[in-house]
Amino acid sequence: MEESNMFPILSKEMLRKRTSLAPESMKAWMNFSNTVFKEGALSEKTKHLIALAVAHVTQCPYCIRAHTKESMRMGASKEEMMEAIWVASEMRSGAALAHSALSMDEMENEELIIFPFSKIIRISK
Repeated sequence: MEESNMFPILSKEMLRKRTSLAPESMKAWMNFSNTVFKEGALSEKTKHLIALAVAHVTQCPYCIRAHTKESMRMGASKEEMMEAIWVASEMRSGAALAHSALSMDEMENEELIIFPFSKIIRISK
């Protein structure tokens, strides 16, 4: 698949520059990241599958690529990765459906508030 020009490629030079702009923060973040992805109650493979799913929800193209590669390096199958992505997809769409409760609550509200907030108009049903 062709690389998109939409997102710059994270070259070694770009990573070096980013680190030089905030070395202590980068060091702390790398330590945090390495600690999080170490084998623990969850295997490294499972952690990267979770990260792959989350990356799809947060829509981070860099994270998607990185955690796809790491999941494969940890032995995840294409089927496992796709299943994790489907779980993420369900969670994102499920959240939209769950939030319909907010709209339904407003539908039952006796007081209608008209936007914009700068000129709030309250109308009783």
